[in-house]
Amino acid sequence: QLQLVESGGGLVQPGGSLRLSCAASGFTLDYYTIGWFRQAPGKEREGVSCISSSGGSTNYADSVKGRFTISRDNAKNTVYLQMNSLKPEDTAVYYCAAGLGIAPCRPLVYEYAYWGQGTQVTVSS
Repeated sequence: QLQLVESGGGLVQPGGSLRLSCAASGFTLDYYTIGWFRQAPGKEREGVSCISSSGGSTNYADSVKGRFTISRDNAKNTVYLQMNSLKPEDTAVYYCAAGLGIAPCRPLVYEYAYWGQGTQVTVSS
């Protein structure tokens, strides 16, 4: 069974950091573009970042550029999202998703076929 599981969310103060993980089971991530998305209450799901299957190409939403870094370790079948300088507006449920044939990498919801259940990130003092 194809499954993505996010972890690493939590409560953090403004200016703090978190690292999210997206682990795959039932399939290998080697050939998949992976995207991170988030959805805040009352808002649509939005793309945050994505990384190509090789890791050679990445893309970020303007709102997170310079603060978030996406990376992948295909040997561990895991993709990461390092989030620094967090702001209250980063509060949302964060999802990872996998898609095939997405080149160049784009964090667009409709291009990704497989989704995790999400992990809550709350930035608050």
